[in-house]
Amino acid sequence: MYFSSTIETWFDLLLYLFTGYTGLYSIFGILEIIGLFLMFKKSGVKSFWAFIPFARAYQLAKCADREEEGRILTVSTFLLFLINFLGDYIESPIMALIVYFAVLALVTIVLIYEIRIYAGLVEVYKTTKLWIVAWLALGGPVAIYWGLSKKLVPSMKVEDLKKDAIDMASGRHIINKMDNGLAVGIQERTVMEFFHKKYLLRDINFYIKPGRMVLLLGGSGAGKTTLLNAIIGYEKAKADVILNGTNVYEKYRKMIYEVGFVPQQNLIRGKDTIEHTLLDTAKLRLPSNVNAKERRDRVNEVMEIFGLTPSKTHFVDKLSGGQKRRLSIAMELLSNPSLFILDEPDSGLDGVMARELMTQLRSVADQGKIVIVITHTPDRVIDLFDDVIVLAKDSHRTGRLAFFGEIDEARSFFGKDSMEKIVQSINSTSVGGEGRADEFVLKYATEQNKEVANG
Repeated sequence: MYFSSTIETWFDLLLYLFTGYTGLYSIFGILEIIGLFLMFKKSGVKSFWAFIPFARAYQLAKCADREEEGRILTVSTFLLFLINFLGDYIESPIMALIVYFAVLALVTIVLIYEIRIYAGLVEVYKTTKLWIVAWLALGGPVAIYWGLSKKLVPSMKVEDLKKDAIDMASGRHIINKMDNGLAVGIQERTVMEFFHKKYLLRDINFYIKPGRMVLLLGGSGAGKTTLLNAIIGYEKAKADVILNGTNVYEKYRKMIYEVGFVPQQNLIRGKDTIEHTLLDTAKLRLPSNVNAKERRDRVNEVMEIFGLTPSKTHFVDKLSGGQKRRLSIAMELLSNPSLFILDEPDSGLDGVMARELMTQLRSVADQGKIVIVITHTPDRVIDLFDDVIVLAKDSHRTGRLAFFGEIDEARSFFGKDSMEKIVQSINSTSVGGEGRADEFVLKYATEQNKEVANG
C-alpha cells in the first residue's frame, strides 16, 4: 500500500513539474507546453524553455515585456509547488494553519501577476483585452491557439524589446595606456539572474588626471558601489582599468598597494589605541624593507594630516564618529596610494565635521593623488571637488554614465544649479525623480561620440 501511494505521489510530482497541473487538468498543461513552444518561436525565445518547469512562466513574461513580473511569478509558483509537495508531511495544526494562509497569499500573488503578464501579451500582440480572461480560464487551449494562429503575431520580438536608443547608446572614449592618472573603460559588469545575464554596468569610460578630487553621484541602485568595486578589481568587470600606466586587473597583486579603499563601515578594533592601530596597519601595508623607524615616521605623518596626533593614545571605541572615520581613512593612506576611494566617508557626521573631513581629503588630492568620493550630501562640500561622475539607472535598470566632467559643466549639462537636483532629474518617477535618465545617458553618449569622431 505504501509502495503504490509513493509511486502515485512521484507520478503526480512529475506530472506537475512538466505540465503545471494535476488530475483532470493535466491535459491543459500539456497543451500549454505545446502552445508556449510555438509562441516562444514567434517571440524570439528559444522554444526549449517551454519544457522547463517554472522557467517557462518567466520566459512568457519576457515575451509580454513584463520581465520583473515574471520573476515574482516564477518564485511564487515555485513556493506553491513546494508547499503542495510537502503539505502531506505537516501534522501540527498550527503549522497547517500557517501554510493555509501562506497558500492563500501566494495564490493571490500568482493571480495578480498572471493578469499583468497576460495584459502585457495583449499589448505586444495588439489584440483585445478579453483574451486576459481566456488565458486565466483556459490556459493551455489559448496557448495552442495563439501559437498556431497566423493572425496573432507579436509586434516586437524579445530581442527587439530591449533594442532601443538608450540600449545602443555608447559614449566611447579611447582608453590609452596613460603614464599618469586613472583611465577606466568598462564595457560591462554582469551577473547571472533568472536564467539570463543581467547588466549591472555598461559603457562607462572616463579619464581622471592626478590631483583631482572627484564626486561619484547617482541615485540609489545606480551602481556607484559596483563601479568602485570594478575599478579597484574587487569585483572584476569586462574592462580596462589603467592606473599610472599599469593595468590594475593584470597586475592586481602589485596595484593593490596603489589603491586605498575606505568602505562605509569602520573596520577597526575597538580595544587598540589610534597609534597602535596605525602601527599594526603599517606592518601590513608598507613594504617589508621599510624599517620600524620609517614606519613610525609614516604613522606620525598620517596622524598629523588627519588631526589625530593629540588623541593618539585614546582607545578606538572611545572615539567620536568623526575620529573613527578619520582613522579608517588614515589607515588606507599609510601606504601612500595613488588612487584613494571613499564610500560615504561623511556618513553620520554633522555638517561641520563632514566639511572638516572633506577638507582633509582635498589636501590629499592636492598632493597629486586621485580621490573619488561618494557622499549623499554633496552640495555642502561641492566647492572642494574638481569633477563629477554621474551614474544613472536606465530604463533597463542598468548603471550607465550620464556625465563626466567639471562641476560647472555638469550644472550646465543638466540645467540644474545643484548636485541634488541633478540626482533628482535622473531618478525614477517612482522615487520622486523626473525620470530623465535615458535622456541624459543618450545626450552624453552622443556628445562623446562627436568628440571622438572629431579627434
